[in-house]
Amino acid sequence: MSDRLNRPERLQVMLNAEEIRALDDWRFAHRLPSRAAAIRELLRRGLGVDGSDLKTEGKHSARFGVLEDAPGQGDAA
Repeated sequence: MSDRLNRPERLQVMLNAEEIRALDDWRFAHRLPSRAAAIRELLRRGLGVDGSDLKTEGKHSARFGVLEDAPGQGDAA
């Protein structure tokens, strides 16, 4: 059974050139077959981290870039 059949939901993510470069560098360093596989692995790792306190209430989506400061660090809004 293909992965496509096991993943009926599609998620569109927009990244800038620097974020794509970082994703591709990480993907190739970890020998993953696709960007989608790299994103799933990063999600798995990120969601598995204990003790993370993401204060996200009231934040705009533009404040959550991959390579910028983490939420609550250095943003005035």
